[in-house]
Amino acid sequence: MGDGGSLGDLVVAARDRAFVGRAAERAMFRSALAGDPHGSPVLYLHGPGGIGKSTLLRRFALEAREAGRLVVEVDGRTVPATPDDFEQAAGKAIGEPGSVLLVDAFEHCQGLEHWLWEHFLPRLPLGTVAVVAGRSAPDPRWVADPGWAGLMHVVPLRNLARGDAATFLRVRGVPDGAHHALLSFTGGNPLALSLAAAVVVRQDADGTARAADWAPGRDVIATLLPRLVGDPPSPAHRTALEVCAQADVTSEALLRAMMGERAPELFAWLRTQPFIESTPAGLFPHDVVREVLAADLRWRDPDGFAALRRRMYEYLLGRVREASAAQILPAMQALVYLHRTLGHLAQAFDWHSHGLVRELPCTPADEKRVVELVHEAEGPESAALARFWLDRQPEAFVVYRSTGTDDIVALSAWLQLAGPEGEDVDPVVAAAWAHVRTAGPLRAGERVALARFHVNPQAYQRPSASMNLIQWRVIGEIVRSDDLAWSFVVMRDDGFWNDYLERSDMLPTGARPVVGDHGYRLFAHDWRTRPALAWMVEKNKALLAGAGIDVGTNPQLVDAIGKLAPSASGGTSREGADHVVLSRREFDTAVRDALRALWWPNELAANPLSRSRVVAAHGQSLHDVLLRAIDTVLAERGGEKRHRVVTTTYSKAAPTQEAVARRLGMSFSTYRRHLTAAVKRVSDVLWSHELSGEPMVPADRDLTPDQRGGRPLDGPGPG
Repeated sequence: MGDGGSLGDLVVAARDRAFVGRAAERAMFRSALAGDPHGSPVLYLHGPGGIGKSTLLRRFALEAREAGRLVVEVDGRTVPATPDDFEQAAGKAIGEPGSVLLVDAFEHCQGLEHWLWEHFLPRLPLGTVAVVAGRSAPDPRWVADPGWAGLMHVVPLRNLARGDAATFLRVRGVPDGAHHALLSFTGGNPLALSLAAAVVVRQDADGTARAADWAPGRDVIATLLPRLVGDPPSPAHRTALEVCAQADVTSEALLRAMMGERAPELFAWLRTQPFIESTPAGLFPHDVVREVLAADLRWRDPDGFAALRRRMYEYLLGRVREASAAQILPAMQALVYLHRTLGHLAQAFDWHSHGLVRELPCTPADEKRVVELVHEAEGPESAALARFWLDRQPEAFVVYRSTGTDDIVALSAWLQLAGPEGEDVDPVVAAAWAHVRTAGPLRAGERVALARFHVNPQAYQRPSASMNLIQWRVIGEIVRSDDLAWSFVVMRDDGFWNDYLERSDMLPTGARPVVGDHGYRLFAHDWRTRPALAWMVEKNKALLAGAGIDVGTNPQLVDAIGKLAPSASGGTSREGADHVVLSRREFDTAVRDALRALWWPNELAANPLSRSRVVAAHGQSLHDVLLRAIDTVLAERGGEKRHRVVTTTYSKAAPTQEAVARRLGMSFSTYRRHLTAAVKRVSDVLWSHELSGEPMVPADRDLTPDQRGGRPLDGPGPG
């Protein structure tokens, strides 16, 4: 350091080198310094703690001094909040034309606001520039005052833009590998960036850094929390902050569900906080405030953190269930947002692209563009299939328009089918129906849905703004459905989504249909085996458990799911866990096993038929259902002989099938032929009732003991 220098000079130089961004704010200040008639001599900066107000004022002071101006600096933290004390600190600005007055931390002098605008600032000479910075915005009356309207410019100070924040990290010497983690945590908040950068640089220097896995430690959290949010007035106010930190946006309704009747008061308080932003849907905090509040609560009260997450998920899931078709996407966005950083969901959605597109129903005027996009992404054969389905189910299609240009950039379809429509035309739909017939045919009143044509030529079937909305739409439709048996997600057969879909219990089928030059894969789920609401809660619990968060079990939610989930989808969640839907082959095997166990209650109870719809949906026992099905054998030609064969075979009397044949006076081959026909008839009848949902009722006719084949006799039947 040369003669005449000081440590202060070094500090100023280091700050100058580290300063990045704020181009718009600096341009406003320079315009005021230059006396630009379009500029504003009074700037009012406001923003939360740590947003960089003091740093920007120091920059303004440096530029003003370089321009030869007198700089008068007032720090509200050190000046008593009285007119006399403030004027003593700032008075030089009144006596020197062309001076620059910089008032920092004005929130500590907020009681002087009326005096400042009415009595102090009007006395500043022309050519003076004044900058006031505080956490709170100015009283709206001064913004609306026609006297000040052309002289004052109010500037809400935001986080650094992502590019500026990355430059900041490079200037501070942060390794490139840590940039993503630090930017995600801080959201560009300058104070958080500074603290996190210092920690990472120190860890990098001593060899303890794991840049890609960086997360804020307790020292960073403890420093940031009071600076960013201050000291809330009560525990209820802190809880309201914690709710707001977890939610995508916080409405008064959400706050009421979480906190009860104090919600209006707490919501009104939240909206006045400088680190809270407003949207038409509600309130949300700055990114770093979210992260700090969540990290602090999880460290300080892990049980409370888990309970809050569980209650919010349950409330938001109910909102999805109740949502209208037009409200599915915002309801799903709110639900999925809770999991934005967890497990496989963290890679499935592109949160940085949120808001770039909007979903709209496909209108007749849109159809030409829809077919063009499918042709561009999947070829002419697929485009012809899109045209086929547009003609038959135009309401199944939605389009995604760019919020910037309003052009249609993507589309999707949610085809709903109650019968094998289109399987002779569309190989993908044919593959879906083939799987349904084999793995679990439809029953009366049930339907199949296909999530088809996920098309965005610019980001084809990859995480993007449109794929976010497509996925949310599919999940929302499933949750809201009362009669959905099967859902299929159709993706290009390139393996990209396999892991994500399988983790979501959408399992790949064996079929790989080809359309044009492209192969496709179907991922299927039978919703009759587990109600969608119960499935969602189960997945939520698994995701949180994978992140080390134990949310426990909520008995009230089990009851709520029971009320919301239709009986066709398996009744309550507890019933759903035991309910089975069998393929025809599995069903026939279960019928044969049940007949052999007809007089063995424990074995019957273990048979999957006891949990099938033909039995479980009507409060009947499997034993009675089997006897009623056996009685139907009498109705067909030759039925009396077959009826005697089957009832005698599965009675309690005969030890072997050979003995039954001798007892009935038949050759063994004739006996076997009649038994096979009788068992097939029983299985056909039961299968018909399984699909239709009709209960098995007793036969109208009275059967003689002879026709009943000795059913009342004791002893096991033949195997």
